[in-house]
Amino acid sequence: MPIDSSKFFDSIRVKPRGKQAEAKPRDSVVACEWTGCQNKGSHRAPKGRENQREYWHFCLDHVREYNQNYNFFSGMNADAVARYQKDALTGHRPTWKMGANGGKKGAEAEIDMASDPFSMFSEINGRANWRKGPDAQPKAETRKVMNAERKALQVMGLGPSATLADVKTKYKALVKQHHPDANGGDRSTEDRLIEIIKAYNYLKTVVREA
Repeated sequence: MPIDSSKFFDSIRVKPRGKQAEAKPRDSVVACEWTGCQNKGSHRAPKGRENQREYWHFCLDHVREYNQNYNFFSGMNADAVARYQKDALTGHRPTWKMGANGGKKGAEAEIDMASDPFSMFSEINGRANWRKGPDAQPKAETRKVMNAERKALQVMGLGPSATLADVKTKYKALVKQHHPDANGGDRSTEDRLIEIIKAYNYLKTVVREA
């Protein structure tokens, strides 16, 4: 026998039967605020730059006409418009240049001017303001060696630190060693001599004087 349980559950329903929620009345639509218009003002239009949170209420025809003639920057010259657009990028909040308030103070400024006779801390921490001691040696300037120069130096048996004088001295020794006339007319080292001459001609244009 089926049991009619509706009477037990009606009392615990979120919305009991027969008690439908009453629909809330819609907000009344104001009349169009265009002078002489009697239509409903169901469309909003901003009142202007100085009243950005306030709106006019117009009918469709008049809101279209209003928007066609609306100018947010009305009354502003070109400089003021450009300044406003620039400030809009940051939400019109104040900004500061990077480092404007980042001056060194106290202990940090004193550390920068501390004595570093052996240039230890300058290399480790990358600080440029350490005071070097009287016996500190200037750091040798290094230059970048390109692949073509490195290969030419290898042909002549020289390292990246070779000077132009080193190149000339080495060239004279190698030519004397590999020239056929110095080897009783033996031309087996002729290819090696050609490589040395090419390397020397190139190194003359790139290697610095001592």
